[in-house]
Amino acid sequence: MENKQPLPHATLILVFGILSILTCCCYGIFGLVFGIVALVLANKSRKLYYENPEGYTDYNNVNVGRILAIIGIVLCLLYIVYLVFLFASIGLSGLEEMQNEWLMDQSV
Repeated sequence: MENKQPLPHATLILVFGILSILTCCCYGIFGLVFGIVALVLANKSRKLYYENPEGYTDYNNVNVGRILAIIGIVLCLLYIVYLVFLFASIGLSGLEEMQNEWLMDQSV
C-alpha cells in the first residue's frame, strides 16, 4: 500500500487565496501579489496531482485556494480600475477633499 503525501504548499495556497481577498482594498497591490503567488503555486500543485492522483492528498485545499486567488485577483483589478477612474475624474485634490469630508462626518 502506497503512502499518500500532502501536496506541496497546499495550506500556503489556501492562506494566500484568503489573504488575496482580505487585502484587495489595500490599493489592490497586496491582494494582487498574494493572488498571483497562490495561483502560480496552485497550478504547479495541480499539475503534480494530475500526474499521480493516488499519491497525494489535500487537493481540496489547493482547489479552494486557487478559486479564492482568482476571486481576489479579480477584486484587486476592479479596485485598481476604480482608483484610476477616481484619480482621472476628480484628481488628487478631489480625493483629499473627499477624505477630509468623510473624516469630518465621522467625527460628528
